[in-house]
Amino acid sequence: MNARQHQFEALTRAHAADLFRFAWWLCGQEALAHDLVQETMLRAWKNIDSLRDADAAKPWLLTILRREHARLYERKRLDLVELEDNVAENAAWADPERQGRTAEIRRAMWKLPKKYREPLLLQTLGGFSCEEIANELGEKPGAVMTQLFRARQQLKALLDDDREAAHGLS
Repeated sequence: MNARQHQFEALTRAHAADLFRFAWWLCGQEALAHDLVQETMLRAWKNIDSLRDADAAKPWLLTILRREHARLYERKRLDLVELEDNVAENAAWADPERQGRTAEIRRAMWKLPKKYREPLLLQTLGGFSCEEIANELGEKPGAVMTQLFRARQQLKALLDDDREAAHGLS
């Protein structure tokens, strides 16, 4: 095995799980998340020579993943089909992933505006620091800190509202 293959194999082993977790949070579908990770790895393989600092591998891969996810929506026009209200409601509860506290948090996070949701996901799932998130999103670290603070406040409020509504307190 040559050095390039060895570097890529080490990169894949070290970051595949984090990439999958982030992809799953971005798209919400297991199969699509796997596809996104594969596309990310393919692009990483093609451009592995541009990675000069091993410490920058995770942010580099997550950037590729975010761009691959965005490309899905550039290329694809989704067909819209009207469903009866009760069909969509019943299907949502058929999936065990959509039940419990994790599902509650996931639904609340999707209600956050993208400018708050994305930095929060990068921090919680990607383990990025404020400075790394700022570099990734092209923002200043102070702006990212503000976005993270507001994201947590809004997430807490959404979860509190959902809990109150569930217990008939609103």
